[in-house]
Amino acid sequence: MRSIRCWLPSVLLLAFAHLAQAAQPAPANDVKPFECDSCAEWNQPHAPFKLYGNSYYVGTEGLSSILIDTGQGLVLLDGALPQSAPVIAGNIRALGFKPEDITYIGMSHAHFDHAGGIAALVRMSGGKAVVLATARGAEALRAGDAPDDDPQAHMGGAFPPVKSAIKVLTDGQTLQLGNTTLQIHATPGHTPGGSAWTWRSCEQQRCLDMVYADSLTPVSADEFKFGPADGARVAEFRRTIAKVGALPCDFMVSAHPGFSELFEREQKQRDNPGSRALENPGACRVYAEQATQRLDQRLRDEAGR
Repeated sequence: MRSIRCWLPSVLLLAFAHLAQAAQPAPANDVKPFECDSCAEWNQPHAPFKLYGNSYYVGTEGLSSILIDTGQGLVLLDGALPQSAPVIAGNIRALGFKPEDITYIGMSHAHFDHAGGIAALVRMSGGKAVVLATARGAEALRAGDAPDDDPQAHMGGAFPPVKSAIKVLTDGQTLQLGNTTLQIHATPGHTPGGSAWTWRSCEQQRCLDMVYADSLTPVSADEFKFGPADGARVAEFRRTIAKVGALPCDFMVSAHPGFSELFEREQKQRDNPGSRALENPGACRVYAEQATQRLDQRLRDEAGR
């Protein structure tokens, strides 16, 4: 009998341990790491920081995500990789905000490295955040993959689909939330459903025109061609580049922070407080000029194949 008394508590403890383990929620599929050559580097954490006024950087080392505090809810632009969602949510909390207060989530374009974390971030909002996109962007978000006419289609870039509410916006449409008017600008080229975003952020009486710029690089699957140079696709891409270059632009952040030298500017601002080094007026024009050069080179490369 003594041996049974000694053995029984151990059995009960083991059973309770198994029950407790079974009660732990399984890792959500929407944050399952996406594997790519650059993903680990892109997903390195970066401390969040204030851009200007009510606008903040909450992304990772290689993938931008912008938070706007409208006073009546948060707007988030881009969700990076699926595995970036917990990093972005942690950065939001580190700034004193709550993911549960996200009202809208906009995106630059529906590739795995910018839209991959959106489904998880909607979940982290309590499921109430509404996703904002162009019609073609919404199509890709619902599918969780690039459409057939995307330059990067069929490259194995599937990501967690967005099954929650998506509000489709048309080119130039505005949306008011609290003290912020957000405007979408359709930017087909890098993807069919891309978008840039503009709004104004103010500190006291000084306001800046803020731009979150979509990618403008002609990156594609090996067999894809953007040309011929006088074709409709190239003409559309050039219109997009010109549109971004002409935006009111006191402060620009690109979908990959390196393309707008964001962290270099951040460091200069830290080294020289009050220098306004983070601001980059004219950056949209420079960004567009660089995009034109890349597209021209891509067309020359295609012609030489």
